Amino acid sequence: MSGVVLGALQLVVAVVGAPFLTGLIRQVRARLEGRRGAGIAQPWRDLRKLAGKEPLRANGTSPVQWVAPLVLLGTGLLLAVLVPSIGVLGPAQLPGDLFVVVSILLVGTVALALLGLDGGSAFGGMGSSRHMMIAALVEPTVLLSVYALSVPVGSSVLGTIMEGRVDAPALVVAPTGVLAVVALGIAVLAETGRMPVDNPATHLELTMVHEAMVLESSGRDLAWIELGSWLRLTVLLSLVADLLVPWGIATSNRPGPLLVAVVAVVVKTATLGIVLAVTEVFLAKLRLFRVPELLAGSFVLAFLAVTGSYIVG
Repeated sequence: MSGVVLGALQLVVAVVGAPFLTGLIRQVRARLEGRRGAGIAQPWRDLRKLAGKEPLRANGTSPVQWVAPLVLLGTGLLLAVLVPSIGVLGPAQLPGDLFVVVSILLVGTVALALLGLDGGSAFGGMGSSRHMMIAALVEPTVLLSVYALSVPVGSSVLGTIMEGRVDAPALVVAPTGVLAVVALGIAVLAETGRMPVDNPATHLELTMVHEAMVLESSGRDLAWIELGSWLRLTVLLSLVADLLVPWGIATSNRPGPLLVAVVAVVVKTATLGIVLAVTEVFLAKLRLFRVPELLAGSFVLAFLAVTGSYIVG
């Protein structure tokens, strides 16, 4: 029962915090670019406005137009429950295994690509093609990088990996661990459509990836897509933050440690979001044909981390 409570707590914190994290990133970018900004609560206002509108769908589209946004949102909610952002003792009925988490990520990725294709527009097909090309390079990197972190603790369950890093601080600064976290960080940027892989603030047809796939969506459909994308960003950033600084995550389901863990994950994720926003301001978007080179480099880092983990072990 305590595991169910922890899963529900992680879900609530992720759903409430995801729009605020997106608003914080946008606000920091606006300030650094000399603009006033709309405030960190603007994504919540946009979400409320979109959720109250009836979606418009083009003639000839299939049920993918309304199913895909719900699938993307559902995978985001499920990731919020499975990824140990607050505590390591999640619901026993739900597997927090690395391979399950990556599979859920891939389901959301494929749903978004099918959404772009179903509209029948040239932009949607272009964005879906680019999206799947990036996903084909990102998913193996995520698998390898987290697998490298699992070797020292002997388990691919994310909660066990977190608990092992809390109990053994040497794992945090170990060269193999640093390589794995750096590779995972690059993969997260690509998975969530951030700079330098994609620019979420542009609608230029030659550069957009994520925005190209959602151009045909509106109303509630667009609200679910936006919330699902924000949840993926929040969960993955919290995972990287907890891997970098594992202290503060609850190793028991008592109220005191859980309260401390909620504050800790909010502070760590917000700090990482600010760092991401500052980096994006001073970082140019890569040309599309250079993106595979970046992702291939992150894959090599993850592979070296796995190899080094076995050699050191």
